[in-house]
Amino acid sequence: MITKSNHKYFKIYKPYGYLSQFLNNQNTRKNKKLLGELFNFPSETMAIGRLDQDSEGLLLLTTSGKMSEKVRSREVEKEYYVQVDGLINEEAIEELKSGVEIGISGKKYMTRPCEVLILDTVPQFPERAKKIRDPRHGPTSWISITITEGKFRQVKKMTAAVGFPTLRLVRVRIGMETLTGLSSGEVIPVKDFKLK
Repeated sequence: MITKSNHKYFKIYKPYGYLSQFLNNQNTRKNKKLLGELFNFPSETMAIGRLDQDSEGLLLLTTSGKMSEKVRSREVEKEYYVQVDGLINEEAIEELKSGVEIGISGKKYMTRPCEVLILDTVPQFPERAKKIRDPRHGPTSWISITITEGKFRQVKKMTAAVGFPTLRLVRVRIGMETLTGLSSGEVIPVKDFKLK
């Protein structure tokens, strides 16, 4: 059994196509890829927050419920690099910054103000297992969105709300922990998480 003094912490680059869970308890999700296939985690390990099956990037895992709560709090920033359909404009960026209305569980929700900027260069991520789409379907652009909340599919709903649907979403930072140096599917045990 894991005690307070020997809790475990892991950073992982979640690849496209994996569920942010260890057990598949849904009949409709047969043959899905799970996190446990990437590393031999202790049995009490939990993912802190989630990334959709088709989202990628930094995921923190731990055996500590207290740490999980701390990471999910509004005090810890989560930064995403998002490829959107079309050439996003400053008007849409300003809307995202000030908050947009999205649907959460059938109810309207106004997102909190956040940091958003257009990326000047295309980020260098590993090629995705499934192609994004044919470039002949029009231009795309990349933005950085930094939020302190984490509603279900929030970032995707936010970009759709301003008319620029998300094509690819990669979480690059949680607090001070970043994706830098990790390759897709890689898991690194760490002593603790640097959150501020």
